[in-house]
Amino acid sequence: MSKDFYAAVKDRRSIYGISKEAVVSDERIQEVIEHAVKHTPSSFNSQSARVVLLLGEQHDKLWDITKETLRKIVPADQFAPTEEKMNAFKSGYGTVLFFEDETVIEQLQQSFPSYKENFPIWSHHSSGMHQFVVWTALEIEGFGATLQHYNPLIDDQVKQEWNIPAEWKLIAQMPFGKPTVQPGEKEFKPLEDRIKVFK
Repeated sequence: MSKDFYAAVKDRRSIYGISKEAVVSDERIQEVIEHAVKHTPSSFNSQSARVVLLLGEQHDKLWDITKETLRKIVPADQFAPTEEKMNAFKSGYGTVLFFEDETVIEQLQQSFPSYKENFPIWSHHSSGMHQFVVWTALEIEGFGATLQHYNPLIDDQVKQEWNIPAEWKLIAQMPFGKPTVQPGEKEFKPLEDRIKVFK
């Protein structure tokens, strides 16, 4: 690894300019995803996260689906910026789709009824952690990425196209590729307004 954990957390940013140029092998990308899914925590060790990795033509197909879905919603005279954004995502190397298996959540609700209302919330907590781990790991490998949310607009077509189980709920999409631009400076609110320490 070329970066330690702290540097990767600091350098992980939303990178919208990405290309199809390979940074590491597809096998290495798969290893990164598998490591994240295996080791990222979940409430009650539920392991409800599900991930789909789309590369090559499959990645392109996702953003074509998303573009055509949005074309039906966005007025034609206002569609150009949307099409440009979809093409920018498509210009990347791949996309990670994040899902949560709702059957796992429902089973936990039945097994632990006193926590019933919390399990969907905790499921999203775990999904967020998976997204962060994958995003940071891709940063370490030399990729840039962003996190997108075109669900539920594309849910049905995604499930149909890649034969995704009906019980998997789409949470987020993460297009990634070799960075072609650098992010701007990030402003930070004062830490003393965000952290309290008691000794």
